[in-house]
Parts: sequence; structure tokens; C-alpha cells
Amino acid sequence: MPHETKAELKVLIVGAGPVGLSLAIELGSRGIPVVVIEREVRGGAAPRAKTTNVRTRSLLRRWGLADRLAQASPFGIDFPNDMRFVTSLVGYPLATFEDAFNAAPTRNTAYPEHAQWIPQYTLERILREHAQTLPSVELCMGQTFKGAEQGADDVIVTIEDEAGTPYALRAEYLVGADGSRSVVRDAIGAKMVGRYALSRHYNIIFRAPGMADAHRQPPAVVYWQLGPRGFSAIGPMDVDDVWFFALGSVEEGVQLSDDQAAALIRDHTGIDLPYKILSKDYWAGSELMADRYRDRRIFLAGDACHLHPPFGGYGMNMGVGDAVDLGWKLAANIEGWGGETLLASYEAERRPVHRTVIDEALANYQIALQPNMFAAIEDNSDTGASIRQKVGAGIQASKGREFHTLGTVLGLCYEYSPVIVREAGPAPAHDNSNYVPSAYPGCLAPHAWLDDGRSLYDLFGSGLTLLASEDVPKVEIATAVTDAQNAGVPLEVVQPKGVPVTALYQSKMALIRPDQTVAWRGDVWINVFDRVLGRELDAVL
Repeated sequence: MPHETKAELKVLIVGAGPVGLSLAIELGSRGIPVVVIEREVRGGAAPRAKTTNVRTRSLLRRWGLADRLAQASPFGIDFPNDMRFVTSLVGYPLATFEDAFNAAPTRNTAYPEHAQWIPQYTLERILREHAQTLPSVELCMGQTFKGAEQGADDVIVTIEDEAGTPYALRAEYLVGADGSRSVVRDAIGAKMVGRYALSRHYNIIFRAPGMADAHRQPPAVVYWQLGPRGFSAIGPMDVDDVWFFALGSVEEGVQLSDDQAAALIRDHTGIDLPYKILSKDYWAGSELMADRYRDRRIFLAGDACHLHPPFGGYGMNMGVGDAVDLGWKLAANIEGWGGETLLASYEAERRPVHRTVIDEALANYQIALQPNMFAAIEDNSDTGASIRQKVGAGIQASKGREFHTLGTVLGLCYEYSPVIVREAGPAPAHDNSNYVPSAYPGCLAPHAWLDDGRSLYDLFGSGLTLLASEDVPKVEIATAVTDAQNAGVPLEVVQPKGVPVTALYQSKMALIRPDQTVAWRGDVWINVFDRVLGRELDAVL
């Protein structure tokens, strides 16, 4: 139970996973008073995600956490983020996808941070430790959300502590970041719409000393095993010989003993070691979206409002994107420089992105392999070799879209957002695998490296940023600054030397939001603050 709050509570967050912690950091970095409650003890051996993608690590960079995450890499940041399809760990290679999700630690002009293979519980630890350094953020574990009542200006939240004693907290806003079984979602009467249990899976986390030296395959983060025993995935997860094993197409609700789990690993890998089972869990992959993400002062984020099939590594990363989008908009509203339409734009922007990402994950899921081909796939014969060649070619031709996703990770635009100054003509077409930077309003700001080694993104402020080419007249900049001051809008002006702003952005100026999204661009400044901050209707009223 919170013993004290350092100021009037503004936002109460239910859920201390990556989404809730990211939202707390986004708000707490601005000094917004936040309380995060969580009913469970976070951590344990079972990760819910293992890939922190390019976009998420770029957002972590804004909080000074990207390097800390890199330092926590269990195998070193240079460990090859490859996906290898094999008949088994001791069997034949079939196909390889190198540098999945752009995780190689090389400098890229398109983004400031590469992806990283790291257990979700490690990411959570780093987020939690940082959140605890923010004076306006309070983390309260062992606290259970029981209900909420909304007023015109607040939400009264009923909570139960570890002893079962109820108490109430008042906040201006409540956010449910409490996962797929969200009780906050239930509280606002939102329903998940779509298809449940498209696939059923069983995950096993285990320790196996000597595992890395017991097989014949080159290093990789995932070995996808397609053999006579069926389909499974296995790979190194953490230090101290901790590995994961994932089985698809299992029966609903299946539960295995530790001995059964160890036997499965031996059977699929062909390696007999003394496996110590650390955790086991059954889960279902679904495609579901909430029919609404908000009820007045209560919002949903992450798995509480969208669930993705587990193909492409999108789920947790999309939730962090939700947190940043919602976080800066809540802060703008609380601080008085954002309007009601800005809050409404959270769902208007994120829902289409969620739909597109779910469709991409579904496309990956629907690329089916033919199990009847696996029976003789390990035969040391011409027939076995022919099967391996055919299966490998099919994998190489079809599965690349699952592992090379930069066009989806960076290239989706908020084309129809109510707080974007739209231009004539359509937004750039979506291409899952290929990212072409565009400053079309609603798209991610094109990236560049500065001569001193910093990222262009490092210059962007926590409010709005006016990015201008070096040749924009001072009077033009002064007019924008005056408009911002008159509107009470925090504005950072950036005219970076050596950056070809006009070529990159196809305009001499661009107005960048805190989430690195282009809100407007043009060669001549016009006052668009009311539009991009959702205050147009407020101004009329």
C-alpha cells in the first residue's frame, strides 16, 4: 500500500510489466506523479518476450536506457541474432536467416539503436530500477485492483493490499496495462474481438550444463527443429546454461511433469543431458483487439487491448509503443498544453497500427510447413537429401518476412490521425521487410547521424521540436517560438549543422512530437499547435 504520495496523484497504472513500467517512466521523466500497482511478484524464469526491437530500443534511448540494456546482454551484444532451421540440434541444416530483426550492433543510418535478444525479465528489471529512481513514481507490489468509479475530474480506484485490506486512491487517470486477462478492461466493459487460440504452445525453460557444446550447429538465438518428431524451437536464453524449448500444436491446457518435459527435450534435440526444468507453461496464440481502448478517464494499453500471434516478435514491443504514445499525451493534458482530441488520438493512432501488425503476424502464422514431409527428413539417403533441399528452399522463400520486418517496425504511419496536419496524397505504402524513411506527417521522423556521433533523435525535446534546415531565416524561427510561448507549448528548436534536413524531410522545417513522429512539415512556418495538440475544438468551445 502506498505510504505517501509526494504530490497529488495524476495517473494510476495497473500492471508493472514492460508496458506499465514504460508508461510510468514516460510520465515520471516529466515529473508527473504516478503510482503503479502490481498484484504479482515480477521476474521468474519464464520470459514472455525475447526480442526488444529497433523501435523499442530507440525509445529506451530517450530515457538513457539503451546502453544499460546492451550491457545486460547475456551472451554479449555481438552474439549472432540468427534463426537456423535444422532437423535437430544434432541433425542437418535446412535454412538460415542472419541478423534477424536488425540486431547486429552496427551503425545504421535508418535508426539509432539495433534490436537485441534479451529475456523480458531482464528488460523489466532495468525498467523497474530506472522507474524507482524517479521521484514522482511509486511502485507498489502485491496490490490488487478491485474496481474504479469515475467522476467528472477524477477516478476513485479501489485496491486490496497483500493482507486483503481494501483502500482507495484518487487519480486523474487510470491506465490498465495488466495484460491479456485485464481486470481494468473488464471494469470498463470492453470486449476482446477476434479469434482465440489460433495456435497452442508449451514453453519449457531449463538449465543444461554443456548444451552449447553438445550440438553441431553454428551459434544462433533460435534453432527451429523440423524432424521426424515434429516441429519445435530451442535456443540459449540466459547465462548459466539456461535455454528455452517451445513446442507448438499441443493439446488445449496440456500440463507436463518435469520428467515428461525433459524427455521431450531429449527426443527433439537428440541430446541426452541432465536437464533441470526451471519453468513450464501452456499458452494460446490469438488475434484479438478490444472493441474500445478507453472509457473517459480510463485507458487500456498493451496486451490489455491487443493480442498478437507469436510470429514476428511484435507483442511486447507494440505495448511499449502504446505506453510512449499514451504517456506523452497524458502528460500534455495534465500539464495544460494538450487538448481532449489529443487523448482521443491515442486509440485513433494505435488501433490501425495494431491491426496491421496483427495481420502481419497472421501472415507469418499461415505459412504452413507440411508435417508429412518430416518422417524421412533425417535419412542419410538421396530421398532424405531431396526432402531437406525441398523443405529448406520452401523455408528460405517464405519465412524471411517473419524475421526481416523493418518496414513494419519503423514504417507504419498515423496517416488518419486527428492531430496530424495531413497533406494531399497518400502516405507511403507499407512494405513489411523494407523501410524507406519518409517525413510524410504521421510517419516516424527520418533519422540521421550528427558529425559528433550523436543521433538526430538525441536533439529532440520532451515537448515538441521544430527541426529546421540551417538556411531557415531567424525571423521564421522567432515567429514559431513566439507562437509556442503564446500557446503555452514547450518547444525545442533544432538546426543541426551538417544534416541535410531539406533532403531528408522534403521540407525546410518539420514539427516533431515527443514520440519522434512528424506532426507537420513545410517550407514556411504556420501556427499548427492547436491542431497537433488536439486543441482546435477546445479553442472553439
